[in-house]
Amino acid sequence: MSPAPPAPAAPEPVSVVGIGADGWDGLPAASRQALRTAEVLIGGPRQLALLPEECAGERVPWPSPLRPAVPGLLAAHAGRRICVLASGDPMFYGIGRTLTEVLSEQEQEQEQGQGQEPAAAGGPSRPRLRILPHPSSVSYACARLGWPLEDTEVVTLVGRPADNLARALYDGHRLLVLSAGAGTPAEVAALLRDRGFGPTRMRVLEQLGGPRERTAESTADGWDAPPSDPLNVIALDCRRAPGTPPLATVPGLPDAAYEHDGQLTKRHVRAATLAALAPAPGELLWDIGGGSGSIAVEWLRAHRTCRALSVERDAVRAERIGRNARALGVPALRVVHGSAPAALDGLPTPDAVFIGGGLTAPGLLAACWAALPAGGRIVANTVTLESEALLADWHRRYGGELVRLAVSHAVPVGGFTGWRQAMPVTQWSAVKPPAASPSPSALPQETEQP
Repeated sequence: MSPAPPAPAAPEPVSVVGIGADGWDGLPAASRQALRTAEVLIGGPRQLALLPEECAGERVPWPSPLRPAVPGLLAAHAGRRICVLASGDPMFYGIGRTLTEVLSEQEQEQEQGQGQEPAAAGGPSRPRLRILPHPSSVSYACARLGWPLEDTEVVTLVGRPADNLARALYDGHRLLVLSAGAGTPAEVAALLRDRGFGPTRMRVLEQLGGPRERTAESTADGWDAPPSDPLNVIALDCRRAPGTPPLATVPGLPDAAYEHDGQLTKRHVRAATLAALAPAPGELLWDIGGGSGSIAVEWLRAHRTCRALSVERDAVRAERIGRNARALGVPALRVVHGSAPAALDGLPTPDAVFIGGGLTAPGLLAACWAALPAGGRIVANTVTLESEALLADWHRRYGGELVRLAVSHAVPVGGFTGWRQAMPVTQWSAVKPPAASPSPSALPQETEQP
C-alpha cells in the first residue's frame, strides 16, 4: 500500500502592517521586520512612499475599485511573502476586514472543493493573516481632545455618503468623523447647517501623529476654511440651533420629520409597529407599501447594521422615500419601485416583514409568509373592514396578536377642548413557527376588493 501523499504546505501568512503619518519612524520593530523581509509590498501610493529603500520588495499600489481586485492580486503573488500596508489600525474601518473576508471565502471554497465541511464562522482556522496594528487616527484624536475613547461615537464617510452623519446628530453629542478627503470638512459643515446644527463646534485634526500635525477650528455656521490636508479627522461637539426639533433615538419620530402626501404611518401607531417588528442588529426588513418610508427609516435608525428595503408602486412616492431616508441619516435604504407581490421576486430573505398597504392584493400575504424563515416576524396594519377580515382569518389560522390601536388628539371645540379620534388601526403580528409552511391551497385566499 503506497503512502498517502504529503499534505500541501499551508500558504504563507499575509502580513498587514498599520502605519501612521509618522511613517517609518513610528513603527515598532516587528512591523519594520515584516516590511524589510516582504517580497511584495501592497498599499496605497501615499503609504508606499513612506517606506525607506531598505524595504526592497516589489511595490504594488492598490487598484481601484479595491475590493474586487483583492482575490486576483493575492493569487498573482501566491507563494511569495506579502505585506499589506494599512492606515493606522487595519481592523478599524481598514483593509484588514476586507482581507479577512476574502481569505475566509477562499478557504471555504477550497474546503468545499475537497469535500470537507467548511469551518464554522468565528471558529479556529489557519492563520492566514498576521495583523500588526498601529494607533488609529481615532486613538490619536481622542488623546488630543481628552475624550474617552469608549464614550466617543465614530462615523466614517470614507466611501459613504455624508447623509450617514445625520442619524448621529444629537444636542451635546460628541462625534469623530473619519474624513474621505480634503473636501470633507466643508461638506460636513454644510450638512450640519442644513440639519439645524450650525452652532456645532468643529475641529479638523490633520496628519495626526506626524510632524505636520495641525488643527483648524470653527463652528459649522462659520466654517470657511479652504480644503487642506486630505488626511484628517473631524471632531464635532454637536449643538442644535434654536427652533430645530429634536429627533429621538427611539421609534416614533414627529410626523413633521417626514415629507409625505398623507400616506404616512402616524407617530403613535408607528412606534407600536416598530415595537412589534422588534428590529435587531444586522436584520433585514421588507417594508411593503412604503408610502413615505417611515417604518423602514426608523427600522434603520434602530442600529447602524440594520438593513431595509421599501417596496412602493408609485414612482413619486418611491422618490420621496429616498429623500426621507437621506434627510434622516439612513441613505442605505433600498427602494424597490414595483407592485407586490411581483416585486418581491429575487429579493433577499427578510428577517421581518411589514405590510402597510395593498393587503388585499392576491397572494401578497401568502408570499410574505412564505418568504419568512422560521422565527421571522410579520406585522400588517389596516384601517378597512375588508383587510381587517383577512387579518382576522390569518390570526385564526396562525395565531400571533390581533390588536386595535386607537389614538385621539385634543382639539378646540368652540371655546373648549375635546377629543378627535383618528381612524382606528387593526394590527396583526406573528412569529413564523419552525414547522413547515402549509401548501398554498391551505392558505387563506385573498381577493381583490372593489
